[in-house]
Amino acid sequence: MNFDLTALGDFFLILTAWAAAFVVALWLSLIFWTYRDIKARARDPLSRILAVLVVAVLFLPGILIYLILRPAHTLEEEYQQTLEEEALLQAIEESPLCPGCGRRIKDSWSICPNCHTKLRKNCHHCGKLMELPWNICPHCGTPAPGMRREHLTLDEALRPLSADDGDELLIEPETFDEQQPPLEPEQEFASESDQEFEQFEEVSTSEETEETNGTNE
Repeated sequence: MNFDLTALGDFFLILTAWAAAFVVALWLSLIFWTYRDIKARARDPLSRILAVLVVAVLFLPGILIYLILRPAHTLEEEYQQTLEEEALLQAIEESPLCPGCGRRIKDSWSICPNCHTKLRKNCHHCGKLMELPWNICPHCGTPAPGMRREHLTLDEALRPLSADDGDELLIEPETFDEQQPPLEPEQEFASESDQEFEQFEEVSTSEETEETNGTNE
């Protein structure tokens, strides 16, 4: 079987050219990828140049060295992590402290669970929490009990604070014990005179009865 050495040589030449083109394209691709990756991970220009040179000179061993030595996080990831840490620190710093024991408390607490210090009070109208120094509820606008209300009309002053707007005021009728009206001084004197006269008649009647019984005997 005869082989055409010229055709075989041409085939190996073409195959070598394709392999060389592939290696060159891979080399350039790794250099470009290294530049993009180090740009997203480091701000130092010298670090970027060194990373690209290592990959360009050493090729596949260079890319392996770069993957080992490159920064673990990108600049975007570090920025997001910094924002999360700042938000966490700000939340810790802004959390209120108990005036009694100095420990961290929450805005929804009315009493400190550690030292039992009263932190907030409830509105007597809507029941929501309000600060102790506040004299009026910021939720429903109802003044605290005992506070003076200014610029009120007569209807507002007569309306109870506990009644809701639009509700009818229900007043339970008061029951009073039935008592006789007090007697006037003249009536009291006349009643006393009548009682004395009745007692005198009873005494006279009893004496007359005794005398009649004695006479009959």
